[in-house]
Parts: sequence; structure tokens; C-alpha cells
Amino acid sequence: MEQIIFSRRTKEARAVQEAQGVQLEEYDDGFSRIYAGCHPGAPVYFNREASTEKACQLIEEEALKGASFAAFSETWLPGYPFFHRCRVGSPLWNQAVAAYLANAVEIPSPTTDRLCQVAHRAGIDVAIGLVELDARTRGTVYCTLLFIGREGKILGRHRKLIPTLAERMLWGEGDGVGLTVYERHHGRLSGLSCGEHSRLLPGYALMAQETQIHLAAWRRARHMTQFGLLLSRAFALQGSCYVLAVCSLIGPADVPEPYRDLVNEQGHDQGDGDSCIIAPGGEVIVTAPANEEMILTATLFHEAVFQHKNVVDVGAHYSRPDVLQLHVNRQAGERIVFTGKNETRTVVEMLSPSNLGPETDAQHV
Repeated sequence: MEQIIFSRRTKEARAVQEAQGVQLEEYDDGFSRIYAGCHPGAPVYFNREASTEKACQLIEEEALKGASFAAFSETWLPGYPFFHRCRVGSPLWNQAVAAYLANAVEIPSPTTDRLCQVAHRAGIDVAIGLVELDARTRGTVYCTLLFIGREGKILGRHRKLIPTLAERMLWGEGDGVGLTVYERHHGRLSGLSCGEHSRLLPGYALMAQETQIHLAAWRRARHMTQFGLLLSRAFALQGSCYVLAVCSLIGPADVPEPYRDLVNEQGHDQGDGDSCIIAPGGEVIVTAPANEEMILTATLFHEAVFQHKNVVDVGAHYSRPDVLQLHVNRQAGERIVFTGKNETRTVVEMLSPSNLGPETDAQHV
């Protein structure tokens, strides 16, 4: 019988765990261990509400298994744009694009509120890939990783810096705001999306901030059989950290009927490989069965992180700042800045609720 060690859990989760025979112990020294989980599986494509409901159920299930951290794949909510290179400009493609934007998620919004509430109720940190809708224009979406704390608050978000190839027809470019490592009770969390792991500098920015548990969010299972696994293992080796490499599944039956031909045309079958959890040093410690939707979990040991960082710590003793330095711009780029005699405000600031009086409508600002 495995002993799950953690810092905090809700009374409801503790009661269920104890009923299942899981031994619980409060533990908080330098060599603590945590239980982490990820979900290799399919969302409800083109359906924000149904995907949110499924995500909430999975978060609660992972917490009841003893996990302190739950991770989801790239744009899991409400799904990766599998149609992006198929019949571009056709009526069916245009219909899919419109539906995709209509189901995107603003941050914050009632959708993120629900995710925060379930994270707080379950007492678990969450990192989930979602399609983020630009709050200003509502005409652009981003490939975003949203980080939520067990307190029920949004920790931050990371927008994919540069979408890969045809993804640029649907996703906008991100910024440096989210190149951040979050200090949590169970360790330091970070995340990047898919092809960002092939670009050296974003990864180094997180490694140099001493990430300990990293989410490598990939798009689908077949992608992991190519270079996704190699890059995820490389990150674990170079960053001396655990990596949760998570991807989604997709098949014709997972999407609404009008778009099933697009799945077949793009060859988006469920693939031969799937999600995995990787130890510091790059060893794969657990892998999800191929083509199977499940909750994948593993116990992560901080002692292993410390042992590997003693050898390779690219943010400190294994670096030469006198020779090489990385500059990260964490300021979000603004397309429009309004200036007046005594003010300088961005559009986002002007449209915030605190700046809208009772007789002021956002459309007339």
C-alpha cells in the first residue's frame, strides 16, 4: 500500500482517501515528495461548457487519487484546432474557425471561475491548456497555459510565443508575461506548449528560474511518438526537473459530425504513443497506455531534483553570466495606447470595470 505524502488536502478528499486505505501524513522537510497527475485524453471539441465540466470532474478525480498537481495538454479546453490545414478558406473551414473562436475562453471569465472553484474545493494546483480569447478585440485567440492555485486563484498564464507553421492562421503570438516559475507548496511549477520546447531560450528562461516540475503540453498522442518525447526528456535532463509530458487524443468520434471528414483527411488518429512523466535526468518513469484515456499519476521526489541540480544547475553554478546572459521582456505589448494631457492608458486599462462609470459604455470609450 503506497503512502501518499503531501502538505494539504480538503476534508472531503482526505475522507475518501482514508476510506480507500491510503495512508496520509503531513510532511514538510527538504526531501518531501508529492503525487502529480495528468490527463491524456480528449476534450469535448468545439464545446467550451462540456469541456469545462469534464475538466472539473477530472481535477476532482486526480485530487481524490492524492495528487497535489493536475496537468492537461495544449489547448485542451476546448481542443486543438485539428482542422487548421485542411480545406483552408472553404465554407466548412470557415464554419470551424467561427465555432472555434466562439468557444474560446476569456481570462478571467465564468469558465476560469469554475476551474478556480474546483481547484479550491479539491485542494489541488492545476495547469491547463486552453484557447484564450483576446478580451479586447474578441477576434484573436492564443494558445495559452493557465495556472491555478489550490487557493482558487489564478497564478498566471503563458501564451505560446510563436505558433508553429499553420497554427499561425488561428493563434496570435504570445508575450513574455508568462515566462514565469510559480513557487508552490509542493515545488516550483512551469510550463511550455508543444514546439516551444524546440526553442532554446524560453526553456532556459524557466530552467534559470529553477523550475522543479514542468508541464510539457503537447497537442496529440501521435506527436509524442516523433520529437515530443525527445524534447521533453531533454528538458528534464537540462533543467534537472520532473516533466509531465501531456497530450490529447482525437478520433472522428470525438468531434461533431460536420468535422469528422477533416479529422480523417488530416490523419489525426489516436497514434501509437501517449503521455508520460519524466524524472530529472531524462528517464521516463511512467507512460500511459497507447490510445487510452486515463489519469496518469506518479510520486515525485524532491531529493531527486536536488541530486541532479547539484550536477547541472543552468541558472547558477553551471552558467557563465559574464559571457552569456538572457534578457526577458515580461511586458505585454499594447497595440493602442491613448495619451492625454494628464494620462497614459492602454485600451485594456480603459475597458476595466473600475474605469467604467455608470453612464459610460465600453463601446464609446
